[in-house]
Amino acid sequence: MPFDPSSFREYDIRGVADRDLDDATVTAIGVAFARRAYAHGNTIVVGRDCRLHSDRLFAALVRGLRSVCQVIDIGVGPTPLLYFAEKHLAPAAAVMITGSHNPAEDNGFKLLLNHASFFGDNIASLRDDVTALLAAPLPELPVVGTLTERDVRAEYLDAATAGILLGPRRMKVVVDAGNGAGGPLAVALYRRLGFEVVPLYCDMDGRFPNHHPDPTIAANLHDLIATVAREGAELGIALDGDADRVGAVDASGRILWGDQLMILFGKAILAEHPGARFVGEVKCSQAMYDELNHAGGHAEMWKVGHSLIKTRMKETGALLAGEMSGHMFFAHRWFGFDDAMYAGARLLELLSRGTATLKQRADELPVLASTPELRIPCPDLIKFAVVAAVTKTLRARSDVRDVIDIDGVRAIWPHGWGLVRASNTQPALVMRCEANDEAALLKIKTLLEQTIADARRMVEAP
Repeated sequence: MPFDPSSFREYDIRGVADRDLDDATVTAIGVAFARRAYAHGNTIVVGRDCRLHSDRLFAALVRGLRSVCQVIDIGVGPTPLLYFAEKHLAPAAAVMITGSHNPAEDNGFKLLLNHASFFGDNIASLRDDVTALLAAPLPELPVVGTLTERDVRAEYLDAATAGILLGPRRMKVVVDAGNGAGGPLAVALYRRLGFEVVPLYCDMDGRFPNHHPDPTIAANLHDLIATVAREGAELGIALDGDADRVGAVDASGRILWGDQLMILFGKAILAEHPGARFVGEVKCSQAMYDELNHAGGHAEMWKVGHSLIKTRMKETGALLAGEMSGHMFFAHRWFGFDDAMYAGARLLELLSRGTATLKQRADELPVLASTPELRIPCPDLIKFAVVAAVTKTLRARSDVRDVIDIDGVRAIWPHGWGLVRASNTQPALVMRCEANDEAALLKIKTLLEQTIADARRMVEAP
């Protein structure tokens, strides 16, 4: 099976597991990464999600890792558990085997080295080393390091509950894990905190038989909304496949996106820490930045991507960061990594400390016309060129007030804004628009769709 270097992306490695991640490739990844880790110590922590091919990838990866280092296996679970284990056990490096919110046939690797995200140029360099290793058949590898098992779920629950400061109120909550890896731990966490939990698709099943595990797509929340209504619950919490992205719905069936949750969380943090810094990303609503800044915070727009956001948080000392896609990074009373289970607990904490329901709090949020995160299929080989062509066209328009190009292009008009960027995880362009009213929104959305179509034709022209 040919090695596909396009699986090495900006902040992780990801592809169709049985096509792009054959055993030889994965073992070579293990060898190349372990050689880097050895400069910082001889132990690597590895976790894996519940996808059907995660065990195969684990075996192939560990074969490569153990040719250089010792390996601690934390078993099957969500990505935040791996992040917690990296903090708790302090290894030289850590690897999470996960396809995150991608389709069931996908899988991949999220990497940490020397207590920092491993992304960008580092992944490109790793790709080059893997390419060199695969230039000839891999030799028989020595088994240098041991393989030990370590269950850190109890320690995670202890640490997470210690970081939650509850008020007197408790409510019923429905948890939809989409049959991903976070269901059992999330249910255990919220029940330990004293909430009545109704599990929905919280048994792990890597086929994802009930719905795709991505809470940024409204259709995936239909069952959660219906169950909240049927059970008379105050809210529903949704997790993606590896539980690093959170979604929420209120009792009326309204979806609260990541940037709306950021407003709620950010204002709560500002009550404790006036002047706190926050990091958002280019898909987030302008209302989020305005609300947090008006409340006395300092909210910065940054690039999309869990590795990029975490790095920026460390650089700025931000107490909270968030993405419209539901990644929530609490450095306030937590470790600063994206953890949907903990974010859900913080939402329950917030509601427990007052009489207002989630619906009542959502009623007070700014109302703007906006699209969800829209994904437009576009081959990996041309998607960045298409975005560059769109950027050039938008810069030339006389009606555009400003262009922000820190990650794709966010064009700003007096009545709203529109974003086009290349997805770092899928062969797609990401588009999002926001405006003062529906008519202005439709105008921006239509203009961007036409600009994208024109740009793609230009890029694909012989």
